[in-house]
Amino acid sequence: MQQPAPITPVAPVAIRTPLLTQQWLDLAFIHWAVEPDTVAPLLPSGTVPDTHDSMAHVGLIAFRMRKVGWFQLPGVPYLGSFPETNVRLYSVDAHGRRGVVFRSMDASRLIPVVAGRVGFRLPYLWSRMTVRAAGDTVTYTSSRRWPGPRGAHSRITVRIGERIHEPSELEHFLTARWGMHNMFPGGVGYLPNDHPSWPLHRADLISCEENLLPAAGLPRPTGAPVSILYSPGLPVRLGRPGPAPA
Repeated sequence: MQQPAPITPVAPVAIRTPLLTQQWLDLAFIHWAVEPDTVAPLLPSGTVPDTHDSMAHVGLIAFRMRKVGWFQLPGVPYLGSFPETNVRLYSVDAHGRRGVVFRSMDASRLIPVVAGRVGFRLPYLWSRMTVRAAGDTVTYTSSRRWPGPRGAHSRITVRIGERIHEPSELEHFLTARWGMHNMFPGGVGYLPNDHPSWPLHRADLISCEENLLPAAGLPRPTGAPVSILYSPGLPVRLGRPGPAPA
């Protein structure tokens, strides 16, 4: 197995002909540290936990998806724009490619949920969701509708703090992720992404009521998050899935 690739603030390979374009806006990144053995059984074949200071991490990421578009066509304003909340893990494969693995992806538009589940085999779930900003706070809510487990929900409020001009190693590790490992049609694969470097802010977690992590097969957090960040967002380009090593 190759050494993990260096963590870089911009994508190591630019995507010139994207499969998908989209914007990720008003993001809250909440992370807890866990032992690698906790998450290893939940990762796809051919990947292992990516660790920082010998610890794996579980991320709860709430945001607004905006104007998802195919190839280089204009993004769709209604069906392609919706709130989303993800539970994700961090992975590395035998080629040293660092990525994320999604355990759940709650979204409020049914057609994109079905398309993501059927076309990409992603764990999309249809939920009632809101994102509301008031001054320097943002509140994200979700309540799962289909396919379940019904009752899975979250309510997260963060207060946005100062801009981070020099992110720490951990902050880069948790946000500068240039691909996704997943079981795509045809087998386990790696889907790359490309976007500018993250504009990040410190954030305070005002409240976090959720059971999305246990619903995704992860233990309920017992301690405080090790990282809480906010970003106003950026444009994103997704490439085509390529094979990951067995």
